[in-house]
Amino acid sequence: MRHTQHGNYLHKLTKLIGFNNYLVEEEDGLTLIDTNFGDNTADIIAVCQTIGKPVKRLIVTHAHADHAGAVDEFLSAVPDVEFIASERSASFLAGDMSLKSGETPSQLNGSYVTVKAVPTSTVNDGDMIGSLQVISSSGHTPGHIALLDTRDQTLIAGDAFVTQASISVSGVFRLLFPFPAMATWNKTVALESARKLSALNPSRLAVGHGVVLENPKTSMEQAIDEASRKFA
Repeated sequence: MRHTQHGNYLHKLTKLIGFNNYLVEEEDGLTLIDTNFGDNTADIIAVCQTIGKPVKRLIVTHAHADHAGAVDEFLSAVPDVEFIASERSASFLAGDMSLKSGETPSQLNGSYVTVKAVPTSTVNDGDMIGSLQVISSSGHTPGHIALLDTRDQTLIAGDAFVTQASISVSGVFRLLFPFPAMATWNKTVALESARKLSALNPSRLAVGHGVVLENPKTSMEQAIDEASRKFA
């Protein structure tokens, strides 16, 4: 995995070309956001040793395999870590793929993963995890969450936005990197979430697939305009 640092607190870990997960520095240690695919634990631990801090908590943005594929492997190797997900993602991770009341009957797309580990806590919109504020951002999946670092306004957006092969809202097809669009559950809901995230006016945008963008507001708005036309 390739390790790059962005700002004072954010560390990006990249596998293959466009598959990212993140470490966020806190006073008490590190928060791991997503695990990427399986077989990444040794690489994640090596980066933590480079940073010089232990992982204290693991947050999963959503239950797709490229974000939660190494959850059981990591928690087996580092067992004293708090495991956190949204209430909705927790049900997917437990193997319950049924849609809930109020969710549009769109097909669940993408490769969902079931894990043995049970979250030690679940979170909802507005909850705080250390310096990170939970932002509900369903659309790519039901229960998808983003995380806003309230110290410097870095937004870790999961798959709500994609910057691989140019920035796009989840669900907008890019021929050079089609996978996030193909895995999106509900494009209309994804667009609503993109607008919500853009309104936060983040200083930095970090996503599950692609580069980290500094001062991303204009780019996010352009992506929203494109999605508005395509999803109409």
